[in-house]
Amino acid sequence: MPRRPNCRPRRLRRLLGGTLAAALLATGAAAQPADPALPPGLSLESLPRPTMPPAEKGPVVPAQVERWRQEAHAHEYGEGAERDPVRAAQLYCRAARYGDAEAQYSLAWMLTNARGIERDDAQAAHLFAAAAEQGHPQAQAMAQRLGTPLGAPPPCLRPPDGDLVPLAAAPQTPRPSTVVITRPGVRPAPFPEPARLPPPPPPPGAPPQIVRFVELVAPQYKLEPHVVLAVMKQESNFDPGALSPKNAQGLMQLIPDTARRFNVRNAADPAQNIRGGMAYLRWLLAYFEGDLALALAAYNAGEGAVDRYRGVPPYAETRLYVRKIIANLNGQRSHPFDASVTPPSEMLGLLRALRSN
Repeated sequence: MPRRPNCRPRRLRRLLGGTLAAALLATGAAAQPADPALPPGLSLESLPRPTMPPAEKGPVVPAQVERWRQEAHAHEYGEGAERDPVRAAQLYCRAARYGDAEAQYSLAWMLTNARGIERDDAQAAHLFAAAAEQGHPQAQAMAQRLGTPLGAPPPCLRPPDGDLVPLAAAPQTPRPSTVVITRPGVRPAPFPEPARLPPPPPPPGAPPQIVRFVELVAPQYKLEPHVVLAVMKQESNFDPGALSPKNAQGLMQLIPDTARRFNVRNAADPAQNIRGGMAYLRWLLAYFEGDLALALAAYNAGEGAVDRYRGVPPYAETRLYVRKIIANLNGQRSHPFDASVTPPSEMLGLLRALRSN
């Protein structure tokens, strides 16, 4: 349940056109808590703003993210640790970047209520939205009241530095990178690999007839068969009758909108389903100029979410999805793409600037 301390509303210091402030005040979420733990002389108007945590060293596993959130909770409430709202916010931020919905919600609550840290309604709106998109019920209620967040996502929702290091890939003899299919004057894949490990064999349990079909048809879509098979393994484990709670169907788990978008008349037909998934993958690789991590994230969460968050979205499910597939592809991070399929995402320019800095 949402944490709603006894408090009274105060005038919002950051107004988003008045709408966000009105919504928060109407629901009680914008109330400023009376905080007896404030040091003498420190008023709500002079609360500290937490700094961003440093970049992580090495891959971060889900258990570490959960520990950050638990430690943040302890510091927020002084339960088993010294009460330190700034430290709590920084730990929530670390967990939020790695897709922890509860940490995203808790940090948003601290920001809207100035719980020992400076209020920031714009960041809070983004954090509520990210948690809501992962199914957090209290965040969904808040996000519905606040509406669409304005501006760029805050640092606590940006993909971590050095994100998505492959889970496992034993050193093998590299082979030259494949050549990108592109138009004259169009920049190739934004982050090409100087060398790539050999493609993996078909995933365990892949039916031979499906493997043969993919090997035959994937080149028609300018796709590497082992990439299609890795996506299929993660999506449905090669079950042509798979149906998700979101009505994603078949081997490539096509939702109805995607099936219609790529002219799949019968998503229950395995051949049509595979072709529809291939068409979508081809489009995503062109849209993200061969960046396989972004294309995979978009296949799972939608290209709109990848554009909005300027990278792999801060959803635990999507992050794990991308990590598993890239690990199963021996760490492959780029793929040839056909730039004639669609213009590239405008977000790529922003992403290149962020990475270059």
